Amino acid sequence: MLEVINPATEGVLERLEPATAEDADAAVALAKAAFPKWRAVEPADRSRLLHRLADALESEKEHLAQLESQNVGKPISAARGEMGMVVDTFRYYAGAPERLLGDTIPVTGGVNMTFREALGVVALIVPWNFPLTIASWKLAPALVAGNTVVLKPAELTPLTAMEFGRIALEAGIPEGVVNVVVGPGSAVGRRLTEHPDVAKVAFTGSTEVGKGIMAGAAGTIKRVTLELGGKSANVVFADADLERAAASAPDGVFDNAGQDCCARSRILVERSVFDEFLSLMEPAVKGFRVGNPLDKDTQMGPLVSAGHREKVASYVPEDAPVAIRGSVPDGKGYWFPPTVLAPVSHDDRVATEEIFGPVAVVIPFEDEADAIRLANDTVYGLSGSIWTENAARALRVARRIETGVLSVNSNTSVRVATPFGGFKQSGVGRELGPHALDYYTELKSVYVATEEG
Repeated sequence: MLEVINPATEGVLERLEPATAEDADAAVALAKAAFPKWRAVEPADRSRLLHRLADALESEKEHLAQLESQNVGKPISAARGEMGMVVDTFRYYAGAPERLLGDTIPVTGGVNMTFREALGVVALIVPWNFPLTIASWKLAPALVAGNTVVLKPAELTPLTAMEFGRIALEAGIPEGVVNVVVGPGSAVGRRLTEHPDVAKVAFTGSTEVGKGIMAGAAGTIKRVTLELGGKSANVVFADADLERAAASAPDGVFDNAGQDCCARSRILVERSVFDEFLSLMEPAVKGFRVGNPLDKDTQMGPLVSAGHREKVASYVPEDAPVAIRGSVPDGKGYWFPPTVLAPVSHDDRVATEEIFGPVAVVIPFEDEADAIRLANDTVYGLSGSIWTENAARALRVARRIETGVLSVNSNTSVRVATPFGGFKQSGVGRELGPHALDYYTELKSVYVATEEG
């Protein structure tokens, strides 16, 4: 039996019978059977159905936010914002069916046309840190392109995915188009990855698991998109607005208790202002409000599980160079304090491995070239920030940092209308924005001869 735990109370929210590989097979069969009819739905009709689904999700936003907050341990204010993004994501893609455009290409002897066509059955494997939000990034473009889907949420956090399946059906999405399977990755995830009737796997999770997904998909040459780990740099130059950069840096790491692949957990600060920056950052860290996720003023909740807390704690032993540490509640819950480590060498374990918890390292750099070198000294390349008042420097450095999503004088990474994804071992492909549709379709080329005779 699968027990779904509230990480803030350690109480059981739900007990579920976990799915098996056979259940995954059954879900794929349903999706495969539904595909021809769903693909044939007229673009305008598919758009209306997705708008209706967005309306239904909006009407249940508070219910979904409460469920996400309790299941993941995230602050209710964050959960409400995330459910708003889920609705926005479906509304954005609901307008896309009639914009899956091709090209006409004049060629010798005739004309060539290109078409964007649905792949078929798509497996969506999503993580526990932003369960429904990240699912929506995959669900919306997959469905609008005419694919049917099998959604596998993380075992730790399946509740909003299960609710999504119910809401989609009630909103008029035909049976078999959306299928939700809750089970272990070792059985269900592997079967979906290797299943011959699955045309594509879209996965978000760790780089190590992503490597396994890619290897498993190779047997049937599946299409894959992978959004994987990160160790993003937050680069602060001496000419930056230091007060603003220091005040916002904690949120860039400790949001979602640091359980975020975009977390700016490597804070690189120009040496001439290193000590000043740490001093400015201290009150923001110590004032970070950690507590009951259902309290509207809470900024950070617990970690998702006891096992994950143990993993995060292994990076901060008793002799760790703790420069700043926040506080956590007493009693039950998988709490871990906001923690800043300094001084730290750029090649220390805490500076190279993805901790996925509320732990930041602060590292000095000498000049612009050194900042770029340190920012790129990682196998990852997902996100990051640059803080400077020099616009030319901001653009120059942004072009040289090897990462998929960068912000200047901001710590935000995700917008519905812009592409999201990583360089290097942070992944393959892009989600969100118009670019995501390319990864849920095949490009077909058709030549028509026009010469007489």
